[in-house]
Amino acid sequence: MYQKPVISLAILGDERVNWRPDSYNYTIAGCEVSLKFPTVKLLDYEERWSELEASSNPFAIIVMAHLKTKATTGKLPEREQWKWRLIRGLYEKEFEREQIIKLFEIIDNMMTLSPELQSSLENKIKQFEEERTMPLMSNMELRGMERGKEIGKEIGKEIGKEIGKEIGALENARDFVKTVLQARLGEVPLDVEQYLNKVSVLSTLQEIVKLAATANSLAEFKQSLARIQ
Repeated sequence: MYQKPVISLAILGDERVNWRPDSYNYTIAGCEVSLKFPTVKLLDYEERWSELEASSNPFAIIVMAHLKTKATTGKLPEREQWKWRLIRGLYEKEFEREQIIKLFEIIDNMMTLSPELQSSLENKIKQFEEERTMPLMSNMELRGMERGKEIGKEIGKEIGKEIGKEIGALENARDFVKTVLQARLGEVPLDVEQYLNKVSVLSTLQEIVKLAATANSLAEFKQSLARIQ
């Protein structure tokens, strides 16, 4: 978009009730810069919790996750309960699957738990998904590969099951690889995406999923990828 007016908006996520800056300016060598901007104080939404829960705006979920992350500092069992409640709410609000995955990633990264509590949460999610026949568990597990190769092996099996049971198509298998790379390494390089588009054997893509789930860097992933080409 060109030649359009823009605004600057400050979103304040701190815990200082009275800190509400709405302008910025400085002067140097005869040059003066001044900016006035509206602000949104996330702390204010603590008193509007019912509005957040009723809202269908995805940002409301993010605000709730932020507030409960702050409120449960040093109280991980309580945080696990709130994290589960917010994740379950993603389904109840009937978001699209892609929206659920993206919002889940934000919640999961924001509301960190101990390994034991995270494992407990994952079991709840898995059971919940089995009852609703709407899988998200594979995406969650794929982002947890930093816990080691053993989990990577389990994910490989889960991915294989999901591909055979739900997808059964090469395009979806490629999507699984991209999901793993984006979640663990932050990006899918163009050359990797082009290579994936050329792979026409499902078993090869399943091997690539395992590589993506265990590689510690893009460079390591590409080196492993070269060995199976």
